Amino acid sequence: MAVPRGCLGLPLVAVLLASLCRGQAAVRELKVGYYAETCPEAEDIVRETMARARAREARSVASVMRLQFHDCFVNGCDGSVLMDATPTMPGEKDALSNINSLRSFEVVDEIKDALEERCPGVVSCADIVIMAARDAVVLTGGPNWEVRLGREDSMTASQEDADNIMPSPRANASALIRLFAGLNLSVTDLVALSGSHSIGEARCFSIVFRLYNQSGSGRPDPHMDTAYRRSLDALCPKGGDEEVTGGLDATPRVFDNQYFEDLVALRGFLNSDQTLFSDNTRTRRVVERLSKDQDAFFRAFIEGMIKMGELQNPRKGEIRRNCRVANNSPWQPRTGMASGQSTSELR
Repeated sequence: MAVPRGCLGLPLVAVLLASLCRGQAAVRELKVGYYAETCPEAEDIVRETMARARAREARSVASVMRLQFHDCFVNGCDGSVLMDATPTMPGEKDALSNINSLRSFEVVDEIKDALEERCPGVVSCADIVIMAARDAVVLTGGPNWEVRLGREDSMTASQEDADNIMPSPRANASALIRLFAGLNLSVTDLVALSGSHSIGEARCFSIVFRLYNQSGSGRPDPHMDTAYRRSLDALCPKGGDEEVTGGLDATPRVFDNQYFEDLVALRGFLNSDQTLFSDNTRTRRVVERLSKDQDAFFRAFIEGMIKMGELQNPRKGEIRRNCRVANNSPWQPRTGMASGQSTSELR
């Protein structure tokens, strides 16, 4: 995405601010209790559906929480990451950082179906992601907080913007600091929000380079506990199945500060996690503090999630009936088709 004239002083990654310089409509005012009159049961429906999803597959709620990051970082929290590609629109799901990685979209579909049955045309997919991410934390033992709602859904997605913005699992701390700073998020926000990896799993695909060829050296990452590396070697052998998954920390079903304790012990799963302790003094200080104080982690995480949720796409949006496709798209589901079916399968 080209940065518009008059915005050349902005960081390239600050696509949201660049959009504002195009003279688009002002961002919407978000508030707690936004659906109190139009859909008073909305937040209960989201949490109940997330709880059912967790009962079916414990990993699913962590996967849904991850969607907020991948949505909000690319042109704001507008539900664009949920959209399927069409013949005329490459989707963000197919971006390098997302393809074969982001998952549990069917959980969002299930939430949307329940809300459309109760309050048709009222609750945006973008707000569903925000509520569901909060509930993923609560349902796994983490803190609760009030979410500000009132977002609209975008009518398009951008694979190009996602490719240009989202970091890879190989990203180092300095690159992550620059990315977050471009979105007005601090070093503390970066480290605390990385604590979302307190729950969930990741694929061997994301770490084989750390185990066997870190930085092209032909050797493993030196910032890795020896016993932990042996366990990962067994999980992800060279030439093995890279779709196998491992826990992002030692307690991948519980939202706690174990993630930070693991980083201090050189037991971080992803390079982009371990780098926060091993490669940068600014992030290391925050990691050390949060590893010793779970309450401090919870407070910083809530603050970061709220700030990230304020990132908005100022372009005029809509309330999508199906989170996978814009309302006016010719690529609509056939009558009777479940919303969970990809529009790439539609005719």
